[in-house]
Amino acid sequence: MSFSKKDRKLQSKNGKTFPVPITTEPLAIAIAAALKEEFGNTPSAVKTIARLTRSNERAVRNWFDGKNSPSAENLVILMRNSDLILRTVLTLADRHDLVVAVGLAGLRRQLMDAVAAIDGLPMGDAAQASHDEGSGGT
Repeated sequence: MSFSKKDRKLQSKNGKTFPVPITTEPLAIAIAAALKEEFGNTPSAVKTIARLTRSNERAVRNWFDGKNSPSAENLVILMRNSDLILRTVLTLADRHDLVVAVGLAGLRRQLMDAVAAIDGLPMGDAAQASHDEGSGGT
């Protein structure tokens, strides 16, 4: 069977080429920087993220290198476990009001941890006695 002149051409005769794709996207670069800052740029960090997202280590290395971005599902997992990743995504989305809210929530968590640490410190006998006197001896 031979092709007729009206059949679809498989190759262009005028030499047009496809546009060159952008090699790196801002999301991939931003996520890579946030991953390195939050988890470090070590093989153990790659393994930790791979376990966390249930992804292939090669794919995670590509995230760290900024070659690819995580899928939406993996990005949600990363945002759930890292305030820095969450702030990075919100900044890329121009949601600076939410970036501030995330920062305040993180600060509140740190303050609560500090208060819990202070409350857990052992008190000396004199400090305990003055504390008991101040609270009515109970």
